Amino acid sequence: PPFKVIVAEEVYSKEGDIIGYFLSEEIPHLLSAEETIKRIKAQGGLVAIPHPFDRIRRCRMKKNKLMELVDQIDLIEVFNGRTLWPKAAARAREFAQRHNIAQIAGSDAHSKYELARSYIEIDDFDGPIDFMEKVSQAKLVDGHNPFWYYPLSGLAKLYHYVKPL
Repeated sequence: PPFKVIVAEEVYSKEGDIIGYFLSEEIPHLLSAEETIKRIKAQGGLVAIPHPFDRIRRCRMKKNKLMELVDQIDLIEVFNGRTLWPKAAARAREFAQRHNIAQIAGSDAHSKYELARSYIEIDDFDGPIDFMEKVSQAKLVDGHNPFWYYPLSGLAKLYHYVKPL
C-alpha cells in the first residue's frame, strides 16, 4: 500500500483505552492501566491515549488517571474521526502541549467507510524511536465521519460476533 502499517492494539484497561504501537504480542484486556503500559513498554512499544477528552465515550481515560500516568505516555490522540465535539480535540491538544507529549490523529474506523478520516502524514521511519523523532513534524489531518456513520459501528460489532457462528 502507499502507506506504512504499524502493528498496534487498542486495549481496554480497567481505567480506559490505551493503544500500544509497534507490538509483537497481544496485550490482555482489563488489566490495570499501569500493567497495560508495562506490557506495552516491555515489547519496546509506544503508549498512546486515544480520545482522552471525548465525554460521550465510556472507555476514555479520566483526567486524574492521565495525570498519574503522564510520564509514561508517549502519544496523545488529538484528532479522532469518531469524536463529534471539537472541544475534545482542543482539550487533548492543550494537554499534550502542556505535558510535552507527541500528538497524533486516528480514524478509529469501525467500518471501511470510516478509514482515513483522521490520520497523520509522517516522513518514512524505521521503528518506534525514529517514529518518535519524526512525529513532532508530522501533519495531522482532522476529518470527521458524518453522524449517520455511527450506526455502522454497531453493525460491525454485531457482524464480528455473529460471523463465527
